[in-house]
Amino acid sequence: MPDMTSHPATSLPVSLLDRANTIEGSTEAEVLNGVIARAQRAERLGYSRFWVAEHHGVPGIAGSTPTLLMAAIAAATDRLRVGSGGVMLPNHQPLVVAEQAATLQALFPGRIDLGLGRSVGFTPAVRSALRRDKEAAQQFPEDLAELLGFLGGTGPFTARPQDHATTPVFVLATGQGLRWAAEAGLAVVVGGPSLFQRRGDAGHEGLARYRRDFRPSPWFAEPYVIVSVNLAVADTREAARDLVLPEAWALAQSRVKGEFRALEPVTDIRARLRGEAGAGPVTDRDRRRVEENLASGIHGTPGEVRAAVESLVDFTGADELLVTGGMSDPAGQRRSDELVAGLFS
Repeated sequence: MPDMTSHPATSLPVSLLDRANTIEGSTEAEVLNGVIARAQRAERLGYSRFWVAEHHGVPGIAGSTPTLLMAAIAAATDRLRVGSGGVMLPNHQPLVVAEQAATLQALFPGRIDLGLGRSVGFTPAVRSALRRDKEAAQQFPEDLAELLGFLGGTGPFTARPQDHATTPVFVLATGQGLRWAAEAGLAVVVGGPSLFQRRGDAGHEGLARYRRDFRPSPWFAEPYVIVSVNLAVADTREAARDLVLPEAWALAQSRVKGEFRALEPVTDIRARLRGEAGAGPVTDRDRRRVEENLASGIHGTPGEVRAAVESLVDFTGADELLVTGGMSDPAGQRRSDELVAGLFS
């Protein structure tokens, strides 16, 4: 069970979530091997966890099977906690997810985390291939209870290898997810616009309810909150913006084209946004969406990012920071990882 002690921002545990974003000009195999190499660097830098995600049929993301990628990362590292951010439970049978997590925990004792989300396949074709429909997400509380039964040894039969509730379970939570996590006694991972929608000095209302309603469980004795933020640090604010701009652009374009594509070089995107001849058409709506995406994360110099994260911790009472965000500049991402690690160690 993780240390439940609250941490001031100056010594905040920091973790990484890598979605295995594809980059123009790189193969998906190169991307996946790059994720493993990044995890190895994260271990050397002192990060607490390294998580990977689940997406199906997305051109801009190579990470489709988090448990397989977790196994490769855990085998390539020695101490780093490895987890999913997350396994989308509606896409799977709870028993299978429990068996996969327990197998990883048996192979890499004390190093495996299981983060769970409730999204289903994005397109009808993906949902059909997964043998799921949109309504599958409504079964999340029941699926979660069944999965916890198999991990905790209270299911209708004994799942093997036995986990004995040693794998920490986290809910990627918004809205009702916070209530379900509180009732089950699980940790939560919170991201998105709610982290930046503040009213005066009031704290995060959803997290206040989560803490109030939390019931201790074999997994967590106390509430535990991870805030997940797209974040980049560089020596100048302009350089940090360049790091996060490709993903902000890809997200904006996905609203128009219906799919999230490979990350483009920042020079190409800057040329489009400036309206340079031959760079391709860009509308004012495109520009607004890019700026909105940038505003939903944190980027800047080390001092600027430290101040923003400290404000976020004050607002949420977070126990841990999970750094997310894809970048098309591998060298810039490595530098950002180094700077982030140094900010809160």
